[in-house]
Amino acid sequence: MPVLTAIGARFDDEKPLSGLTIAACLHVTAETAVLMGALRAGGARIALAASNPLSTQDDVAEALGGYDISVYARAGVDRGTYYRHIHQALDISPDLVLDDGCDLVNILHTERTDLLGQVSGGCEETTTGVIRLRQMSAEGALRFPVVAVNDTRTKRMFDNRYGTGQSTLDGIMRATNTMLAGKTVVVAGFGYCGRGVAERAKGLGSRVVVTEVDPVKALDATLQGYEVMGMGRAAEEGDVFITVTGNRDVIRGEHLAVMKDGAILANAGHFDVEIDVRALDGLGVEVHRGVRPNTDEYVLADGRRLLLLAEGRLVNLTAAEGHPAAVMDLSFSAQALAVTWLAKERFGLAPGVYDVPGEIDVEVARLKLAATGVEIDTLTAEQEEYLHSWRYGS
Repeated sequence: MPVLTAIGARFDDEKPLSGLTIAACLHVTAETAVLMGALRAGGARIALAASNPLSTQDDVAEALGGYDISVYARAGVDRGTYYRHIHQALDISPDLVLDDGCDLVNILHTERTDLLGQVSGGCEETTTGVIRLRQMSAEGALRFPVVAVNDTRTKRMFDNRYGTGQSTLDGIMRATNTMLAGKTVVVAGFGYCGRGVAERAKGLGSRVVVTEVDPVKALDATLQGYEVMGMGRAAEEGDVFITVTGNRDVIRGEHLAVMKDGAILANAGHFDVEIDVRALDGLGVEVHRGVRPNTDEYVLADGRRLLLLAEGRLVNLTAAEGHPAAVMDLSFSAQALAVTWLAKERFGLAPGVYDVPGEIDVEVARLKLAATGVEIDTLTAEQEEYLHSWRYGS
């Protein structure tokens, strides 16, 4: 992670976060550890909880304690312990918060309102979290400014599209050892993450079907050569189903009832609500847990078997290792720079959701290109003048 390492070295010299406390709710992985190290080098006091009960790497959680970072996370905890860990991270009385899915911010606004007067800003890493935050802002419920790190051009391109696409299929193949060539892969949702999943599946030789509720995204998928149909029809045709929507009940009981024997169900959206697991529990007359690592087999009354991966949680972080470090290098670099920008500007910002300043996005891309030895052109003085003037004709 050369970009984030360079930023961490700069933070160590400048101490832009000196005296600040940060509560973070993120996937506790080796890549996150590098981000935590950069923020700690910048002078922040940090408490970290996991944003998913199944994605925590226990060795990383233990190691971070040696860097004077309080970690409240353990792999495989139940839902109650997961939320208790978030409360423990908030006990630090944070000045700033970092979230991945908006669970920490939600708890702040519902159960830990006593801390809201202390919190002066936050950052959100995911599409799902930004959706929830924008709704909070629209309803006037959000009490402090939050930077939508997810919405930067580099994040959407490198992380959402390429990272999610690769790591999701990696998780499915590790969990099932299935060959995707020749299979019908149904991708629910054609946002940046869904596009990445569809592209990678197509590249492996799959027939890719896309389901959507947005007419513009559905048209985009059609023009890119994918078949687009409703989930009711797709449920009968698919071999592998991947939900990437940020919404709930994308695959419901009526869809499960018509799926092929051996159909694989995987979720790459943030929460375990996209596949209706309760409906699957109701349909299953037998459940065989762990037929392969991170794979549960549900036997239906007519003998058909459906395979649920990672309990319906993020398949790429549970059954695989999440995004490659090279991907998270960009995402967490934008996160680190956004935190320092927010630390400077927070008291002048009204509550709401803010885009990452464009210059941060450009700096992250520039640093990444430099780290990989890629050179690009620069505009000449005449080109700059031409672009900034309306007086030139054709």
